[in-house]
Amino acid sequence: MADGSIFIGAGSGGTDPQQLELKRANRHGLIAGATGTGKTVTIQGIIEGFSAAGVPCFVADVKGDLSGLAMAGSPQAKTHEIFAARAKDIGDDTWAYADNPVQFWDLYGEQGHPIRTTVSEMGPLLLSRLMDLNEVQEGVMTIAFHVADKEGLLLLDLDDLQSMLSYCAEQADTLTTTYGNVSKQSIGTIQRSLLQLRSQGGEHFFGEPALTLGDFIGLDDKGRGIVNILAADKLMQSPKLYSTFLLWLLSELFESLPEVGDPDKPKLCFFFDEAHLLFNDIPKALEEKIEQVVRLIRSKGVGIYFITQNPIDIPDTVAGQLNNRVQHKLNAFTPRDQQAVKAAATTFRANKDVDVATVITELKVGEALVSLLQPDGAPSPVQRTLIKPPASRVGPITPQERAVMIQTDAIGAKYDTLVDRESCEEILAAKSQEASAAAAEAAAKDAADKAAAAQAKDDARAAKEAERARIAADRAAAQAAAAEARAAANSPWNKIATSAARTATSTITRQVANEVAKQVFGTGSRRGSSSGGGGLVGGILRGVLGGLFKGR
Repeated sequence: MADGSIFIGAGSGGTDPQQLELKRANRHGLIAGATGTGKTVTIQGIIEGFSAAGVPCFVADVKGDLSGLAMAGSPQAKTHEIFAARAKDIGDDTWAYADNPVQFWDLYGEQGHPIRTTVSEMGPLLLSRLMDLNEVQEGVMTIAFHVADKEGLLLLDLDDLQSMLSYCAEQADTLTTTYGNVSKQSIGTIQRSLLQLRSQGGEHFFGEPALTLGDFIGLDDKGRGIVNILAADKLMQSPKLYSTFLLWLLSELFESLPEVGDPDKPKLCFFFDEAHLLFNDIPKALEEKIEQVVRLIRSKGVGIYFITQNPIDIPDTVAGQLNNRVQHKLNAFTPRDQQAVKAAATTFRANKDVDVATVITELKVGEALVSLLQPDGAPSPVQRTLIKPPASRVGPITPQERAVMIQTDAIGAKYDTLVDRESCEEILAAKSQEASAAAAEAAAKDAADKAAAAQAKDDARAAKEAERARIAADRAAAQAAAAEARAAANSPWNKIATSAARTATSTITRQVANEVAKQVFGTGSRRGSSSGGGGLVGGILRGVLGGLFKGR
């Protein structure tokens, strides 16, 4: 490695050495070729060069082979003689086995430190792509994010998103009036997609502590760039999750890193293996976002290197940004393969000594067509190149070696324990409990009021019935007393007594009247006649007294 560049390889005899200029390494690159043509070894050698130059790297390890970067190669390896002969052939006198500082990561936390982000950081666009939502459903998802942000509800994990969607379904009528159509059917579809995402292990990716990107960009005590290796063999079983995660990581780098223009060397180099997965069935809006990130992240000091089997897997708008190219052998067995050969041949700067369309199908394992940016920024003419052998182990490390590396790296246990702090799910659950408690209290009060009203009504009815019973009893008693009185009055003895009383009363009345008349007017012998005035007055008095006695 010359100052300011990385040695990639050379022709046989050390002719036409190919150097990747560090100052141009942030202009991105493409490493392409059919399976088994040597792409992995090429990636390994380039990463070694970046690390030695103090440039941190991130690479997705799809097959597990790149974990060998952590260990130095061995003279006892089967590839030793081949690599030693190639190093001699290309004139690489400095080649020697060496390891690299490595940090292992794994979305599932099994083969490395867990990588997590929050649902809010992922955002509705990438999350909709991950869940394969259509435009209408994506719009509903965007509304859910907006409402959560407006109401201060943190969306950290998939449980929070589930709760937020349920809340939106409950408020669908209000949200429709405010933001546009929010149908419960769309929310139901999103929830089913969310369930599928969980089944793919997506819940491992969302939560806290979220990844701090600064942990990707670091140097060891020797000034070598840290190589971050993502264990992606299991992740590849969920290709949407794999590609969306790497796209999110690129977006986060783009948004968080400051502008640096064209630094002397990149701050980070990002290697995206199986890059065609990123562009499979991709919406136009997302493709434009990828193009924007690739085009602008260069000024943040980040270089992106796409690795794929076929160069036509990369859309032209993105492929046009990939200036450093290493093209391994392509097959031309099918019309699509032939199209790829023609496309690859036209993307290189021409070299009169190299017939690209012919050579590209004749390349040996470990040999490639190489065109890199020169110090002045112009691409070099395409050259047929033998790729330098790697200094680290070719092939995976053992689980025991991986475990030691994980336990002793600088990250430690920072991300190993999941943190579940209060967020949308807990807040909405608390509100629901409060609402349920208030509703229960209101229902209890309403029931008590109804019971009291019913009791009062019953008491009034009972009092009314009691009053009616009393009146009826009094009436019955009066009627009974009257009947008894009538019965007594009509009895023979009562009639006899009544007749006797009348007779006695009449006699007494006459006697009293006569006595009074005598006293008042004197006797009839004095006045000359017994039937005179005294007799008239006596009659009157007898009538009066008779009435009195009769009343009694």
